[in-house]
Amino acid sequence: MGMMHSLFRWQRGRQQTGYEKMLLAGMRWPVMFDVYLLRFPEGCEVPPHTDTVNNGKHYRLNIVLKQAESGGEFLCSTPIYCSKRIKFFRPDVCEHEVTKVLKGNRYLLSLGWVRNSKL
Repeated sequence: MGMMHSLFRWQRGRQQTGYEKMLLAGMRWPVMFDVYLLRFPEGCEVPPHTDTVNNGKHYRLNIVLKQAESGGEFLCSTPIYCSKRIKFFRPDVCEHEVTKVLKGNRYLLSLGWVRNSKL
């Protein structure tokens, strides 16, 4: 599906575990990046994983807009920076997950980019 066709439409997340994503912006050149609104409804979770890229270094900045009432915690083995609302990490090398949302919904703004390793 093309990037323009995906703009502003809820889609199932890559992990197929119940979270949804809405593409807000993205570009493939000169710097590959994307901006998503993510929604984690009650009952969903994301198992531990990494997000591989073909080349370069993948960075992601997640800003928690609304925390779930219970559960839905982001866990990352080696974040670059992590606070209650800000999660900055390398998803290509850092295993990460979201615990099961037990009550309420969790929303976040997710900005990702791939920096060419030759720079």
